[in-house]
Amino acid sequence: MRTCIRPEETKDIQAIRDTIQAAFAAKSHLAHQESRIVDKLRESGDLTLSLAADGEDAIVGHVAVSPVRIEGQDHHIQGWYGLGPMAVHPGWQRQGIGTALVEQALKTLRDQAASGCVVLGRPELYTRFGFSRDHSLRVEGVPKRFTMVLPMKESMPIGIVKYHEAFNV
Repeated sequence: MRTCIRPEETKDIQAIRDTIQAAFAAKSHLAHQESRIVDKLRESGDLTLSLAADGEDAIVGHVAVSPVRIEGQDHHIQGWYGLGPMAVHPGWQRQGIGTALVEQALKTLRDQAASGCVVLGRPELYTRFGFSRDHSLRVEGVPKRFTMVLPMKESMPIGIVKYHEAFNV
């Protein structure tokens, strides 16, 4: 089964919602609000990147990227992004779609000269993309083992990561 990873189009929005809801139906860490988070990011203009996996004329996966603020000792550090939510429809999982979505998102961030990326998730999934559990950055209320970073420039900031208010579910 072939899929094409591409930027979302307006006509994809409902299919993206459906895919995200299906992917998180069994297990959610955000009270099953993942699709609503993506909608709020889109509505506010803070959905930096929204990639859809188009498989056999249906949206079967999605990844969102949005800016995060890093509150350091004396200033706010910019140029960092949060990866997620990332979802693959249950019928299409374990076929490399999630991998392709994450790889394309990270490539796009590098092409845009991002400073780095943060992801909250399972280490066994994200360390293969270069993310590590560097405790220089932390997210309040999230166990350290689930907070991973991928610096894309030389310096690694120290501080607290603040996601967009859409994540306050």
